[in-house]
Amino acid sequence: MRLIISLALFIVLITACNKPQSFEYRGMQNLKVDSIGLVSSKISMELVYFNPNDFGVDLHNVNCDVYINHNYLGKYVLDTTMHIAKRSEFTIPSSMNVDMKNVYKNALGSFLSSQVLIELKGSTRVGKSGIFITVPFEYSAMEKFSMF
Repeated sequence: MRLIISLALFIVLITACNKPQSFEYRGMQNLKVDSIGLVSSKISMELVYFNPNDFGVDLHNVNCDVYINHNYLGKYVLDTTMHIAKRSEFTIPSSMNVDMKNVYKNALGSFLSSQVLIELKGSTRVGKSGIFITVPFEYSAMEKFSMF
């Protein structure tokens, strides 16, 4: 009898715990070039997301590759923990160093146009109560951009 009650309780706990859904990319704001150099440049932006989950989650880590017009720009890593409220929009301040040889080789024309396709492909660690899982993501959107 004790085994049946334990098994029933275990099934209820498993079905009650939903796997967190991936955050929805909403856009980018305040994209700017902080410094530009021949070897390396630094860009910063605020990435806007929406948490579609009916519960708050903790964001532990973001690791993604950034592409402009399908050309690799660089890698973005955020190693911090922040709480994201349920069903809410939030921003992540971001900055990354760009290896300029990739820009010169592949994407110089992208920076000269007024709009670029920004693609982010990676994963994030999200969780609740200290239990984290890796959630992959892919986002893309056309963004207005001006070097000057």
